[in-house]
Order: sequence, then structure tokens, then C-alpha cells
Amino acid sequence: MSQASNSKPPENPSAFEKWRRTAMLVTGLGVTDDERLDYLVEQARLSCEEKKLRFMQRSPAVVFMLDHLRAAGCELPPSNIICAPCDRRSAGGFNPSKGAIVLCQGVFFGDAHMENTMVHEMVHMFDHCRFNVNWLNLRHHACSEIRANSLSGDCRFSRELRIGSLAFTKHHQDCVRRRAITSVSRNLMCPDKATAERVVNEVFESCFKDTRPFDEIY
Repeated sequence: MSQASNSKPPENPSAFEKWRRTAMLVTGLGVTDDERLDYLVEQARLSCEEKKLRFMQRSPAVVFMLDHLRAAGCELPPSNIICAPCDRRSAGGFNPSKGAIVLCQGVFFGDAHMENTMVHEMVHMFDHCRFNVNWLNLRHHACSEIRANSLSGDCRFSRELRIGSLAFTKHHQDCVRRRAITSVSRNLMCPDKATAERVVNEVFESCFKDTRPFDEIY
């Protein structure tokens, strides 16, 4: 007479199957490459969405910008901050025609990076609402990029140290200038990087000093 096994079947087979399927997708075993890629993209989106909502509720800088956008007549509901896959040249973007911000899911190397990106794009939105920016005008674009890079935390010492781009004198200004030139050089109206550099230098002093809606660089 054989001894009865002590093992029991799962009380909830559907939960077990769901766990097994998730394990297959995570490991890539027993699923196609396309199935695993779709799963990873969706997980990145869900993570981005969760953090986005958390920042909108708890991040002092994000909440501050939301309040000032609202005061400027530009509401920014969660549905207008979109998590999506992007190319890896950017971490986010602002679409002025739709009043929407895109966050590039899966490219952030930490929560602070994502938070800074949200503030960066919100500064662009603030400029668009308050100052009627023409994004095809290189001087307008350069000014907003200078402000966004300076005010968002993108050029903090710790952030630059992480990517290995660091100067001990005028670090912040150098970082703001460099990042603004890179962004303006991608404008469809910019013929080359030399033009981007010239335009950024022309407006740098006045735009760098403009910290609205912040009282100072935080």
C-alpha cells in the first residue's frame, strides 16, 4: 500500500497559474521574445505610473509646480503626464499642442532622476503658459531649456558626479549651458550645434537669472 503524499494542490489554481506565467515572463523561459518584451514594457509603465502619482502627491517641487501651473491657468491632471517608451536620448518631453508631458519609462536610473525630469518638463509647460513660447524660435527654446535645466535639479552635483561630467568651478552654469545646447541642437529649426551654442550663449545670462516661479535655484 503506497503512502499518501503530504503535498496538496494549490487552493487557488488560477493564482498559481498566474504566478507561474509571471515567473516565465520574468525569466524568459517558455515564452517568446515578443511576449517577454511586452511584459517588461508594461511593468516599466506600471512602475512609472505609480511613481508619477506619488510625486504629484508628495514631492515638494512637483506639488509646487502643479500649484503654479494651476495659478497660470494651465491644469496638469495625471492623465496629461504620460508614461511611454522613448528612445534613450531623452528622459521626457513636453508637447505644447496637447498640454501634455511624456515620461520615458525604463530610462530613469532612480527616483530623483524621474522627479527632476517631471520638474524640468513642468518648467517648460509653465513657460509656455506664462510667456507664449514659440518653440521653433531658437532663442525662445534656448531660454526655456536654460531655465528648465537650472531649476529642475538636473545639474545637481550628485547627478553630474553619477554621469562623470563634473567641474569644480562654475559647475552648475556649465552643466546648464551644456544641456541646453544639446536640446536646442535637436530643434528642427537649428542647422547645427554651433548655432545652438551661439543662441544659448546670447540668452544665457538673462534666462539663467530668471528663476520664476521659484524664488531661487533650489
